[in-house]
Amino acid sequence: MSDLAFTLPKAELHVHIEGTFEPELIFSLAERNGVTLPFASIDALRKAYDFTDLQSFLNVYYAAMTVLRTEDDFAALVDAYLARAAAQGVVHVEMFFDPQAHISRGVTFATVIDGLWSGVRTSESRYGITSKLIMCFLRDQSVDSAFATLTAAIPYGERIVAVGLDSAELGFPPAKFAEVFARARAVGWKTVAHAGEEGPPAYVWEALDVLGVSRIDHGVRSLEDPALVTRLREERIPLTVCPLSNVKLRVVDRLTDHPLLQMLDAGIVATVNSDDPAYFGGYVGDNFRAVQLALSLGDDRLIALARNSFEASFITGEQRSAYLRAVDVVVASAGMRS
Repeated sequence: MSDLAFTLPKAELHVHIEGTFEPELIFSLAERNGVTLPFASIDALRKAYDFTDLQSFLNVYYAAMTVLRTEDDFAALVDAYLARAAAQGVVHVEMFFDPQAHISRGVTFATVIDGLWSGVRTSESRYGITSKLIMCFLRDQSVDSAFATLTAAIPYGERIVAVGLDSAELGFPPAKFAEVFARARAVGWKTVAHAGEEGPPAYVWEALDVLGVSRIDHGVRSLEDPALVTRLREERIPLTVCPLSNVKLRVVDRLTDHPLLQMLDAGIVATVNSDDPAYFGGYVGDNFRAVQLALSLGDDRLIALARNSFEASFITGEQRSAYLRAVDVVVASAGMRS
């Protein structure tokens, strides 16, 4: 088996920076900030990762997040992720962050974004990774809270490439945030949204038609609707798919059941990402290797996934061409044709 899963240059478009929080760093920052965690040890925290659904994961996710208090904490979080991502072939990342989860704990928006930005602005010089920030709204919180967060973010507009929608999906359809997303688009930000993970295909339609998103995060249930599949294919609307996450949260029972191959066969611009890799068992290269094995993907499929990741990225045409050439160089060095 080739090493392309890890060596192919790739963009990661669906990773929650708070979800890259490894237990060792969680306990280190807890000690530094004098925070008592509801877990006795690193091992006890890892044992809590036996999730039954999205909500059971979120309970642990938000508990761990309480140790993030200072700019240095957020900078350390970004730095740790970038080091791991670089080792798995990531050359561009568009990372989600959830300011409401921090503001509700008394951490200021400025602390969050200044800390993240200190890692983002040096990512290329330190790790060879270009990076951007996508600010997400928590769909299980109020529209007023989302608007307040949007208002706080506007002065930092040049640091944010897009806004998104995440957290518990069921019962919180995208249309709830129609006015928030309209305001974000008026500011000049692109928009994305989690849809069709646990929620139905109708949520994907809403994200496209009501929120005006450029790409869909997850979208695994899109295949249940043939008309939606046609639209995704014809309009080249990317899906940022997270295979190991889907298994961990019981979206699919086994990785061999994952619809990624059907997406590719249907002509959808599917990409592979890690979501919350510290909790779900692997970073992006690990996800590439996992689907390569489980779905018997040939090298041609891995190359297509890497190329899709750059097609779906919020980058300039010049950057896209450069990254695609980098893919071609790796493929050629392996004695293959892209």
